[in-house]
Amino acid sequence: MPERLQKLIATAGYGSRRWAERLIEQGRVECNNKTAKIGDKANLTDKVKIDGRALDLGRYNEDETRVIILNKQAGVICSNKDDEGRKSVYDLLPKQSRWVMVGRLDLNTSGLLLFTNNGDLAHKLMHPSAEIEREYSVRVFGKVGLEDLQKLTSGIELEDGFAKFSKVTLGGGTGANRWYKVVLKEGKKREVRRLWEALGFKVSRLIRVRFGEIRLPDSLRANQTVSLKPGQVKLLLAAGLKS
Repeated sequence: MPERLQKLIATAGYGSRRWAERLIEQGRVECNNKTAKIGDKANLTDKVKIDGRALDLGRYNEDETRVIILNKQAGVICSNKDDEGRKSVYDLLPKQSRWVMVGRLDLNTSGLLLFTNNGDLAHKLMHPSAEIEREYSVRVFGKVGLEDLQKLTSGIELEDGFAKFSKVTLGGGTGANRWYKVVLKEGKKREVRRLWEALGFKVSRLIRVRFGEIRLPDSLRANQTVSLKPGQVKLLLAAGLKS
């Protein structure tokens, strides 16, 4: 079936959909020897060029949806490029597929990251309307009272909007450092840290342990990957359909 040209270019790994759209708007993309326009559709077999360079639209074409878990280590970046030469999550992935990251983790957060070869699935899972739970283990420095926990679950106004945890439970620890399990259904930038910081608490460790029904395996070592079983992939596909 024909698909929008910018989607085919992005799926083939040449850049993002927005990047492809900009090139189309600038008249730099040809499809079957004609200048492409926004809204044009194409097939994998069509002859597509950017600035005269031919593209291979089918180079990552896979019929089966695949999903992998990466146990990200703190200090590893979630970007393809870095001027400081730091290790990227993309350096740790299997090379035979084009992987799309489902959400991000900031530099100092570790734990579960999902990647899939299905760009549409990734987009749907990240859309706010999917309301997929993310669970984190968080170690907090400071004395947390019942009133603080109530504020975290009733909601706090951050600079980019209202945010809250749908659930907070004590996870253990003694003294000034205590562990908590927190659950939320959206993915604002650094949202877990900012909610705690809004009440004056410092987050010293943050680990994502669950995305929807998918949990971080206890046996998965830092910076290692594992493929989801077909049944787990079906759960994610069903979750993505909600959006």
